[in-house]
Amino acid sequence: MDLLRFATAGSVDDGKSTLIGRLLYDSKAIFEDQLESVEATSQQRGYDYTDLALLTDGLRSEREQGITIDVAYRYFATPKRKFIIADTPGHTQYTRNMVTGASTANLGLVLVDARQGLSEQSRRHAVILSLLRVPHMVLAINKMDLVDWDQSVYDQIREEFSAFASKLSIPDLEVIPISALKGDNVVKRSEHMPWYQGASLMHHLEHVNIASDRDLVGTRFPVQYVIRPKSDDFHDYRGYAGRIAGGVLKPGDEVVVLPSGMPTRIESIEFFGEEVAEAFNPMSVTIRLEDDVDVSRGDMICRPHNAPTPTQDIDAMVCWMTNEPLRARQKLAIKHTTRSARAMVQEIRYRLDVNTLHRDQEAQDLGLNEIGRVHLRTTVPLLTDPYSKNHSTGSFILIDEATGVTVGAGMITN
Repeated sequence: MDLLRFATAGSVDDGKSTLIGRLLYDSKAIFEDQLESVEATSQQRGYDYTDLALLTDGLRSEREQGITIDVAYRYFATPKRKFIIADTPGHTQYTRNMVTGASTANLGLVLVDARQGLSEQSRRHAVILSLLRVPHMVLAINKMDLVDWDQSVYDQIREEFSAFASKLSIPDLEVIPISALKGDNVVKRSEHMPWYQGASLMHHLEHVNIASDRDLVGTRFPVQYVIRPKSDDFHDYRGYAGRIAGGVLKPGDEVVVLPSGMPTRIESIEFFGEEVAEAFNPMSVTIRLEDDVDVSRGDMICRPHNAPTPTQDIDAMVCWMTNEPLRARQKLAIKHTTRSARAMVQEIRYRLDVNTLHRDQEAQDLGLNEIGRVHLRTTVPLLTDPYSKNHSTGSFILIDEATGVTVGAGMITN
């Protein structure tokens, strides 16, 4: 079975945590003691129903305030597919948490309250998912039971969101009316909405095609570790371990090692100690080369005629994640794939208002949770691709050299 990672987003009280609880409950992915604990807590609060949101809102402050603060990961599986859910917070002040949770997602699930319609936060979540190049998006119109299952409410919200999404980079959009509390159209089709002829949310999650989202053309293999066993039985063994970031590799393929540019061929590929005939993204493998070339951590193995160009000038969209603002001339550490370097902020080109898409070209800094376009200059060349082409080689993190804390996440545009 393949694995689908999806991130949820929505405004306060739109029902994200309830929806995830319903998915876990109806797919029988929770333990009896978990359900008993949630039922007991629901009774203590005087509810006449089981509050499934308590399955995901694990922090005490989240339960007390009824909001999601941190990213909560949940795992479950059906006979058709495995899933990892990232329940991301909806508050503006937790934008960095949403970026973290959605950065690895195959699908973004945006919830809206049918009574309220699209909100400013709904649009902001769609913009962030678009910036992160999440290839699939579902707009779940929740609480349809509170608007008497009215089709006109669904049609109005769908048309409004579709018009907004047309301005963004959203290649695949599905709009599904649901009731997370009642379970309508979550796992099973709803009998209350016969006018909706589409699939239930679970059916869509199980069948959405994600295989074509992988980059199987641009071969990228950042070397993470050089394996040289000490045993006399393996004195000639030299392997290069890492995770394939793009493309397909096979024994006998012509490759080039960057940044040195040395050409060679792949002798063998090992996956969990066994030789394989081919390897592809996102497999973690060990590669042996025919020639004894100089390869170390941070180097990249690519195809000779499809390789990234080393560059020290990086143009990127950066989400800033700390209280101290990002300013021009600031020096930071940068980590890109398996290579680390130092970088200086040459220029802040604009600050993006994720609510209106306005570009503030007069901005002098980026504050906490703000996103903007930044030009960086690194001390050593980095082997980059545009983020739209390859998420692994097109992204990086910025680190405060004094504290070692991650302070920014970047998506390369050039």
